[in-house]
Amino acid sequence: MARHGPNERADRVSMSTIVFSVRRLIGTLLFAGLAASASAEPLRPYKETLFAYGQVLQERDGGDFRVVDYQELRDINARDQIPERRVKRAYVSLGVRSAEVKETLDLGGRPLDVTRVGADRGQAFTVIFIHGRGGDRRLGANDFSFGGNFNRLKNLAVANGGTYYAPSISSFDAAGVADVSALIRFAAERSGGRLVVLSCASMGSFICWGISRDEATVAALGGMIVMGGVADPEFQASAAYRTRLPVFFSHGSRDSVYPAETQVALYRALKSKGYPARFVLFETGSHGTPVRMTDWRDALNWILDR
Repeated sequence: MARHGPNERADRVSMSTIVFSVRRLIGTLLFAGLAASASAEPLRPYKETLFAYGQVLQERDGGDFRVVDYQELRDINARDQIPERRVKRAYVSLGVRSAEVKETLDLGGRPLDVTRVGADRGQAFTVIFIHGRGGDRRLGANDFSFGGNFNRLKNLAVANGGTYYAPSISSFDAAGVADVSALIRFAAERSGGRLVVLSCASMGSFICWGISRDEATVAALGGMIVMGGVADPEFQASAAYRTRLPVFFSHGSRDSVYPAETQVALYRALKSKGYPARFVLFETGSHGTPVRMTDWRDALNWILDR
């Protein structure tokens, strides 16, 4: 058996220390690189003059609570070629359809029909839209309905290196939450850990609130957008609340399905504790107004800035 003198043994210990230090440094640099890649730059403007909010009637909380002027004659009848069915051509850019595919994802044995707009991996960020009762993936991919607002979201995503998913949700219970949770984790993994934003409209808000209780899925999220949704009285007991996940609310003041007052009350409870929340209330708007009128760029940039 070979014998080693004390100097040789010391050299080996020193070399091991150096190797360990170098490996640790490399690991630190790799982690820093992943952390940097997880951030996203603000979204560049796209048809800003057509989709940005109009007159702000009230503003408080440093701009986090805004009441925005909404008029049906102007914001539906004058905007649409066929009211509530087909927006005027100036509001849409259809070249984005070349980046759009319909597919069925296998998410760990859970098949999920989605419309995807943008790359299927390496995206700078991901937006997922959850429809309400009676909808499916076609609703969130319709270029001409809701004043062209989904077409704008598609174009914002693709122009900024992001990806947009509109899945079909079969139920708004634990099974639906599990499907969306799997999609969030899938998108986060495919993007290399970059930002994922979950947006939920109307009854789809039950999915957002269900996701907020799943600690592992919340860890993959960068923020939530709740449009014309139900308020969650138990949100402050959720994993999302504990991690201070940013929440953007938009609502119509005359929503007869989910009254705006309950959602405003939730927002105020959150703001009273310094929670990152923002609210846009459309004066005289109805239940469907937020899906039509929410400024996607404003909402997403607010979340990105958090």
